[in-house]
Amino acid sequence: MFPLGAVLLPGEPLSLQIFEPRYVALVRDCMDGRREPEFGVVLIERGHEVGGGDVRTEVGTLARITEVMELPGSRFRLRCQGTERLRIDRWLPDAPYPQAEAELWPDGAADDDTAQLATLRDRAARLHDLTAQFARRNGIRRPPPSASLDDLPTDPTTRSFDLAARLPLGPTDRQAALTAPDSTTRLHCLTTALDDAIAMMEFRLL
Repeated sequence: MFPLGAVLLPGEPLSLQIFEPRYVALVRDCMDGRREPEFGVVLIERGHEVGGGDVRTEVGTLARITEVMELPGSRFRLRCQGTERLRIDRWLPDAPYPQAEAELWPDGAADDDTAQLATLRDRAARLHDLTAQFARRNGIRRPPPSASLDDLPTDPTTRSFDLAARLPLGPTDRQAALTAPDSTTRLHCLTTALDDAIAMMEFRLL
């Protein structure tokens, strides 16, 4: 397991610089040819990535190593891809790196999401307009670009995770999307997160 200060969603890329001895050992074990080159990623709720002693979430994502470069000084550079969601059953001792008993956690059945997608697009456009207005008011010449919500996957689960990755969300909202039991609930979480961001931006523009 690799606890991080960020949320990895299924389908997302992940780049890592590995230098801490315990994670160097993790990479070497993953690449020993006796198992799949993958590890679990969970969000650190409290604490830090380096040194241990952190508090971790119970839901994460399986990360498959797609490219590894060994660097001088017992360091690695990794490129990974988030694949499937997982749920922690029990944390094991960190010996020599974080380990857990976990199981894959597939999504439940999804409802038709046509109306939810339309609402989500409206909320995303509203947030971008407010953000651009705020940027202009504060002399920022180039407001952040709007998230493209076109060319979405056809599978409801994949689509909902893709939307969560594209939208301007913080770690708490991304983790809420990851832990939603199905894509319908996930889209509701994303809409609520955008509503909260819109309300905050409207308050800042008063």
